[in-house]
Amino acid sequence: MFAIGEASRRSGVSIETIRYYEREGITSKPGRSPYGRRVYSDAEISELTFIRRCRDLGFPISDIRALRALSGNPEGACSEVAGLATRHLSEVRAKISDLKVIEAALNELVLSCETGRARCPMLENLLSERAPPEIGG
Repeated sequence: MFAIGEASRRSGVSIETIRYYEREGITSKPGRSPYGRRVYSDAEISELTFIRRCRDLGFPISDIRALRALSGNPEGACSEVAGLATRHLSEVRAKISDLKVIEAALNELVLSCETGRARCPMLENLLSERAPPEIGG
């Protein structure tokens, strides 16, 4: 059994995030020592590591809950997991597309700036009534 600091170190999840996951019911409640301190088993640390890996891939908490539930029967869960992952991949690709539009707009604005000018073209553009580039539309 491990204290929360060690669980944090082993799982790569910050102490505050571990507490948040517990409060929100994302993880199971850990046991307590005779002094009331949280103590974590290897299984609970594995659960935290699983959640961290899902978060590293950008999965929302709702999908992580579903993936955790599906992890109890990995043999029969592949199609459901694939569905969640495919939807998430589509969302990631849409975000990348939006970011490319933002990148192009910012690049254009940065290129319009010239050192030593009294008026900044980028600020003028941002302050203008002209609509910004369409994002996510």
